[in-house]
Amino acid sequence: MFRRICPSQLSKMTPARICIIKPSALGDVVQTLPLLPVFKARFPEAEISWVISRELTDLVAGHPCVHDTIPFDRKGGWRDWSQLLSTLKSRRFEMVFDLQGLLRTAVMTFATRAPVRIGLQTAREGSSLSTNCVIPDTSKSVPAHARIWRVAEVLGLGESPKETLITVSKADEEWAEKFLAPLPRPITAVHPGAGWETKRWPVEQFSQLLDRGTQAWRGATIILGSRGERSHAEHLKQLMSDGAWRHSTTIRTPIVNLAGQTTIKQLAVLLARVDLVVSNDSGPMHLAAGLGTPTLGLFTCTSAARSGPAGSQHELVSTTVPCAASYCKRCPQRGEKHMACLTELNVDRVWQGMERLVAKNEIQPNQETHAA
Repeated sequence: MFRRICPSQLSKMTPARICIIKPSALGDVVQTLPLLPVFKARFPEAEISWVISRELTDLVAGHPCVHDTIPFDRKGGWRDWSQLLSTLKSRRFEMVFDLQGLLRTAVMTFATRAPVRIGLQTAREGSSLSTNCVIPDTSKSVPAHARIWRVAEVLGLGESPKETLITVSKADEEWAEKFLAPLPRPITAVHPGAGWETKRWPVEQFSQLLDRGTQAWRGATIILGSRGERSHAEHLKQLMSDGAWRHSTTIRTPIVNLAGQTTIKQLAVLLARVDLVVSNDSGPMHLAAGLGTPTLGLFTCTSAARSGPAGSQHELVSTTVPCAASYCKRCPQRGEKHMACLTELNVDRVWQGMERLVAKNEIQPNQETHAA
């Protein structure tokens, strides 16, 4: 048995090597990024490593507060796992933060043999057994962004600014500038996809919403997503281009489908430079919000209060069905109630949220007329 550590002791320690274990997902990693300057400020001499899913390593690569990343292959075989665990043991970490709290991250945490292993109260699958220090006030009832920030508070740096820093290359910046330059402002980036089917607001409703935005503000629309979401994004573009929901006016502006065509750092550059973002509860939503871009988040099976981003510049709209915020990946309802959350969150209510977002961020309409 290893000795228990009181959270108040952490700020007095001077570890030489720290490991952050937060492999996924995109939104969770984004919400963890602001902790990096906190760790560096509290432990300035420490080398900070991050265990992260291989497909997300670029999100952290190059960060001035990170010494290196340790890639994790979720679908890797026993050889990959053996190599990862061997690496974690050999690095002789003195302090480990398991901020994921699952069985697989518990195995990673245990493999480090670190004398100080910190976890959260949301730990599941027995993962708490691998830690000897638990950050208080980090239960599920605490919003995710606040739960992660409790680490900063325990370290005595809770008043520090929350900075989502992603280091990008000059080439990526030039690419984004060249791509966005000819598009009429305001530019709306939309992410109509999500990992769970219960999070995906229908593309038909996205089309109606974005068409209203086109009529009101005369800006361009960029559709974003992963390679696997390409056809979903193309369906949305086709609906908008066909004018199936178009008003009687003839205003038309560019619609570009970039799903599956950007690296994660190019995605970050774009989201930081557009005027507003409309998204389901997903990683790109958190990335946009973390970068400070006004974001309209749509919540059906998840809770805006628990899972939404922080920041008064954003707008979060939610369904009001009885089973809202159930966190079910598949709808448990049958018959007329099946997936009712997606349609109950109607276009009118989401449009009102979009109008509030535009108004409070003082986003101005394009004065040019784009005729069909």
